[in-house]
Amino acid sequence: MTKSKGYISSIETMGLVDGPGIRIVFFLQGCPLRCLFCHNPETWSKVGGIEMTPTEVVEKIKKYKNYFGEEGGVTFSGGEPLMQKEFLLETLKLCKQNNINTALDTSGVGTDYEEILEYTDLVIWDVKAYEKEAYKKMTGMDIDLSLKFLETCQKLNKKMWIRQVIVPGINDTNEYIIGLKEFLKKLKNVEKKELLPYETLGVHKYKELNIPYRLEGVKPMNVERCNELNKLLNEV
Repeated sequence: MTKSKGYISSIETMGLVDGPGIRIVFFLQGCPLRCLFCHNPETWSKVGGIEMTPTEVVEKIKKYKNYFGEEGGVTFSGGEPLMQKEFLLETLKLCKQNNINTALDTSGVGTDYEEILEYTDLVIWDVKAYEKEAYKKMTGMDIDLSLKFLETCQKLNKKMWIRQVIVPGINDTNEYIIGLKEFLKKLKNVEKKELLPYETLGVHKYKELNIPYRLEGVKPMNVERCNELNKLLNEV
């Protein structure tokens, strides 16, 4: 019998970018970070959206299981999914009981997540920034929790994808990417490293929620330049 309930901001049923293969993606409510580039401010609150039990989530996943093939599955994103750790753990356990591949898209800002990671096949780690001052400026929080999570992933030998949003005038220089590359060299089991271009598609949400948008006037990241930086990050 399920004991917990979760709050889901939205569900993407045929996701192609949040993990390998075709995936169903659950965007969970709740996030302690206030990233400058965040395009989902509606997920900051721990409550809201759709209320579901772990059983209801897994029953929905099973409806799409025929599309997954060998690589697909479910991805839990957010917000920050670790903010709903009891619900997340119970849901992941049910997923594994039903032979469903699981991925966790997270910044790692949580606690008591070792058991969660045991039921997670892939960790998609959102870098935000790799230096203390830059992380604080980007997110409003200290980097310590994120680094501790990364350390735990390494200890548990978790398979990882690495992502970072690139914002013009903040982290779009060759120097920053070279530094990021050196930082990531220390990690094992990294299957993919990806830079994502900053976009302004979520700006209207801030107006609707009456929240000041701190990157007002910053234009979307040039995709060609972002591709150049991606090559720099991934070249041997």
